[in-house]
Amino acid sequence: GLCLGNGTCLCSKGYEGELCQHATCYPKCKNGGECLRPGKCRCPPGYGGRYCHKVSCEGGCQNGGECISVNGVVKCLCASGWTGSRCQEAICPQGCRNNGACVAPGICSCPAGWVGGACHLAVCKLPCQHGGKCIAPNVCRCRLPYSGLQCTKKRKE
Repeated sequence: GLCLGNGTCLCSKGYEGELCQHATCYPKCKNGGECLRPGKCRCPPGYGGRYCHKVSCEGGCQNGGECISVNGVVKCLCASGWTGSRCQEAICPQGCRNNGACVAPGICSCPAGWVGGACHLAVCKLPCQHGGKCIAPNVCRCRLPYSGLQCTKKRKE
């Protein structure tokens, strides 16, 4: 700034105050941002952009999530089927049983020996005979009078 004879300062563009000590930002910094130098704002956590006008989620929102501000709290608004702070976790409403993992909305990745939408169906490489039921990987539950791994042994009366 320029010092005028009467003890006052004439500030150059972008500064104000008695001694031209305050930078001014136009438009003003939004959402509690601080003007560091003309046209340069320092934004509080959760906000970004030149004038702190954009909501900014740390690390971004995944899987189509949208960064929003609700009552000053910045968070990800997740698309249907997703949850978590960054919309990184898929939701499987049916659950994934037998140590299956939910990998996409409604889709389970099943461990070896299990299949089905919820990893609820066991796989028996050799089929169960005589009405037996596959109850765990390669394990048959047999109907009487049958027994054995594939329900092929018949009890003698």
